[in-house]
Amino acid sequence: MSDLPFGFSPQDPDDRDRKPGDQGENPFDFNQLGAMLSQLGAMFSNSGTSAGPVNYDLAKQIALQQLAGKGGTGFGPDQSGPVADAVHLAEMWLDPVTSLPAGARTSQSWSARDWVERTLPTWQRLCDPVAQRVSGAWVDAMPAEAKEAAGPLLSMLGQMGGMAFGSQLGGALAQLGAEVLTSTDVGLPLGPEGTAALLPDNIEKFTEGLERPTSEVLVFLAAREAAHQRLFSHVPWLRQRLLDTVEEFARGITVDTSALEQLAGQIDPANPASIEEAMKSGMLEPQTTPEQKAALTRLETLLALVEGWVDVVVNEAVGERLPGADALRETLRRRRASGGPAEQTFATLVGLELRPRRHRSAAALWKLLTDQHGIEQRDSVWEHPDLVPTAEDLDDPMEFAERFGQTRKALEDPMAELERTLRDADGSGEGGGKGGEPKKDEE
Repeated sequence: MSDLPFGFSPQDPDDRDRKPGDQGENPFDFNQLGAMLSQLGAMFSNSGTSAGPVNYDLAKQIALQQLAGKGGTGFGPDQSGPVADAVHLAEMWLDPVTSLPAGARTSQSWSARDWVERTLPTWQRLCDPVAQRVSGAWVDAMPAEAKEAAGPLLSMLGQMGGMAFGSQLGGALAQLGAEVLTSTDVGLPLGPEGTAALLPDNIEKFTEGLERPTSEVLVFLAAREAAHQRLFSHVPWLRQRLLDTVEEFARGITVDTSALEQLAGQIDPANPASIEEAMKSGMLEPQTTPEQKAALTRLETLLALVEGWVDVVVNEAVGERLPGADALRETLRRRRASGGPAEQTFATLVGLELRPRRHRSAAALWKLLTDQHGIEQRDSVWEHPDLVPTAEDLDDPMEFAERFGQTRKALEDPMAELERTLRDADGSGEGGGKGGEPKKDEE
């Protein structure tokens, strides 16, 4: 990948054997390092305190300030009643089209400010592995002489990284908070477990130009939110699998030691906003290691499967009840495919560029499973991660549907499957079992 932002580059094989004290052709400027850390000291006193690799106090502060500037404070009329009614209606429509029971124990109307405050704990789980890797990599990559010269100022280096990431996170959260329609709009379980949340102010802006009643759009989005909640509540491994995949991607990040000198030249100590300006080109970039490619593919596939399942289930639930359902469905698909909130946020915060194009392939696979095996069998795919389709299965859904039917038959009657395997092994084949008994699967 070319034109990587400062500080991040694929690891040079020649660097693997380099000793900590070797400086190569670019000797480390200790004076510049010391001056940079000393100048930045004054900046930390007003940035809030936050344990860990990201200054989440600063992130929250920046996000709320930017939302206030956009008028996103959310102090308008209370919309909790219409939201509760929409979710209740959506749940009733979803019951016949999925075997997964309702997952939302409560429904809430959120402002953009509410969204920032109530999703921040999940963003912390997503961002910490990446930020921790970056923060540790910067220190680990420094020559031994530089570490000794920096001494106690190394902790300030960690604060600097935490501020930089926190500033970037705050800006991204403000942008998302002004755009997202529900708590699961980015395809991830960001809000509190068991809470279905819609953002009426954002939904009203989204509805402008659609030529559909706001009430209809509200019910459609409530159905999507409720479907997401059913999946995340009743597939216990799904939430952790998504977070683990992000962490796996983070482990492959490498850092260029020249970032420290470049950063020193780009930051104006008298202007705290210069940190955000220096980092706005992107803190991270996806690396090209095979491990990271595999992790990225798994994450893209899993998110596509979630979105595809929700797409199919919601279409079955509301397709004949809401006149504008097809148009809304296509609008949301295009919204994601054009680089929606999920893709932009992951590219900015953790270096993952999601590719929603797999969304349509996943929806086609779930529809095929529904048609061939029924609702219960389709939803049973989520029972274990080993049953879930892979990226290759999205390329050939027909083959997966056929294989899945055989797999479910084996799981439902393992003794019959074992006897059939034994018959195939001893050549009995179509002639029946021992003693002339008919094959069980033909009874």
